Amino acid sequence: MASPHDLHFQEFEEAAELLSADPGASTLSMSASNPINTAGAAPGEDVKLDLSEDEEGQEESSELLGGQKAAGGFWTFEYYQSFFDVDTVQVLDRVKGSVMPLPGRNFIKHHLRSNPDLYGPFWICVTLVFSVVISGNLSSFLSEMGNPSYHYRPQFHRVTIAAVVIFLYAWLVPVALWGFLSWRQGSERQVGGYTFLETVCVYGYSLFIYIPTSVLWIIPFEWLHWTLILVAMVVSGSVLVLTFWPVVRDDTKVMSVATVVTILVLHTLLAVGCKMYFFHTEVHVPTAAPTSPPLHVTVATRAH
Repeated sequence: MASPHDLHFQEFEEAAELLSADPGASTLSMSASNPINTAGAAPGEDVKLDLSEDEEGQEESSELLGGQKAAGGFWTFEYYQSFFDVDTVQVLDRVKGSVMPLPGRNFIKHHLRSNPDLYGPFWICVTLVFSVVISGNLSSFLSEMGNPSYHYRPQFHRVTIAAVVIFLYAWLVPVALWGFLSWRQGSERQVGGYTFLETVCVYGYSLFIYIPTSVLWIIPFEWLHWTLILVAMVVSGSVLVLTFWPVVRDDTKVMSVATVVTILVLHTLLAVGCKMYFFHTEVHVPTAAPTSPPLHVTVATRAH
């Protein structure tokens, strides 16, 4: 009659043969409650049988597939796709932050959260181009309705002018500002800075306030135009100042003030320039009816 030890050892050999015949079988684990002392295993330790090499290969491959793919080079589509990886909720939150700037709330830290995008700035610039041109044409048409000598002609060339001006401002000014802040960061250790994409993103969203403003410029009242442009400049300028002042305030006093003033001056030139060029209304001064020159009658006398 076989002892219990021989029975357990026989079961162990049968399990090993089954696993060797079927490598895909699950691993057996014998708990410490079994008082088996196999070769190389001390009493009280778990004895694990793992004879499947395919499972290890599957686990390694699953780990590789589960990881994030490395970003491609700048010549690949995936590289630029990451700049537009943003949802509607994030875009609306950033638009809301650009029209309601609050003291102490940095636009980059409270709205971008290290995830800047180009989706919002691109479509804001495109929408602003068409809103400025269409509203400017309508404003000219409404202001000239009472003039019988006026003939409406759509000015499509203004679309190109508006696109060049707005996109150059939304890209060249951030490039110059980012380069300047990077240079100051190298010369002055206490000066911080933002990335290039964050700088472009802030400038793009700061232009959103001009879209409803340009639509309201259709109303043919000059005093309303300048009131709206003043409000828009204060709102959008506040977004830029509240964002970049914490970066430049640790610089020298002259340099920090000059940087902020330059930002506001360039922003003002864009708004005033669009108002003067696209919403310029001609002032017609009524001319008096021409009067016939007085007749001078000369009486000639003939001497006899």
